[in-house]
Amino acid sequence: MRPKEIILKAFEGGKPKRMPVTLFGAGMWSINNWGSTFEGLATDAEKMTQMLVDMSEKLQSDIVYAGSGYNNFHSAALGGKVKYPETGAPELEEAFIRSEEDLAKLNIEDIDKDETISTVIEALRRTKETIGNKYVVTMTAWGPFTNGARIFGEEHMMRATFKRPALVEKILDFATELLIHLYEPIVNDGTLEVISLADPTASGDMISKKQFERFALPYLKRFTDWATSKNVHTLLHVCGNTTDRLDLFPLTGASCISVDHKTDIAKAKEVLYGKMCFAGNVNPVDVMLQGSAELVENTCKQIIDIVGGDGAFVLMPGCDIPPHIPYENITKFIQTAKEWRL
Repeated sequence: MRPKEIILKAFEGGKPKRMPVTLFGAGMWSINNWGSTFEGLATDAEKMTQMLVDMSEKLQSDIVYAGSGYNNFHSAALGGKVKYPETGAPELEEAFIRSEEDLAKLNIEDIDKDETISTVIEALRRTKETIGNKYVVTMTAWGPFTNGARIFGEEHMMRATFKRPALVEKILDFATELLIHLYEPIVNDGTLEVISLADPTASGDMISKKQFERFALPYLKRFTDWATSKNVHTLLHVCGNTTDRLDLFPLTGASCISVDHKTDIAKAKEVLYGKMCFAGNVNPVDVMLQGSAELVENTCKQIIDIVGGDGAFVLMPGCDIPPHIPYENITKFIQTAKEWRL
């Protein structure tokens, strides 16, 4: 089976011949190790495509993520400014709405005019044409709660869930429609079979289960309902310890939920198996960055032992990987999964 077939079978609840395995995003690592920068690729679709194709063969991850690290441009295109730090992904300098009136002035179609977003989409299409028969080629974006918090401000968003919930809901309506608008052309033309979303501000370390259920879940479900109506899978990652809300994840409608290393993977198997594919959760810092290749291998085997060989599981790091992880650790991570027969 090709890597793409293995991943799609897992997403559909099946049991492929070997353990599916993917990094999550890996934009920082890939661009750094390809010898370029986020800024250097931001308006050059040809170079971005070459980076994605070259690094897909180097990494051997079952999924290739176009746009990883460029997520903040979807917010910035509406009126914010992006800065390029010395290391790491481009950042939004500051939030830029404070009221319902500010929100009403935003135009979703402004993202169509952004050069970097257009570059990522063009690189996505070219990469899919080049390696899309072998790998799942996806494009990443922030989920609704995180995108809303980017334009409103994380601290303001947290307070507003208690003091101005109606405004938060309007922001989330907008953020969800923004995502649909972003993905619709590349879904309609058949470029995407899988959409990748990360919703880190909906983290188990930042909002309670009750807040997640009210302010994150309905908007994720609205988006995945749209994706499902187009026969497209959604891979969703939520940061932090989400053990207390595992029972809510099937209600998101996502095909696969990726959980952080802080989440109890045995509990995830208990709650999620038979309801949805789940993925995780090797510690990207303590194990992947700071550990030896032997520790990476042993950790992967421990996680696989816990989740068992029943299928509908993907081995992944617990979040995106830092840019300076030793290549031998990534190789061992991928190899350990690919040698594990189900």
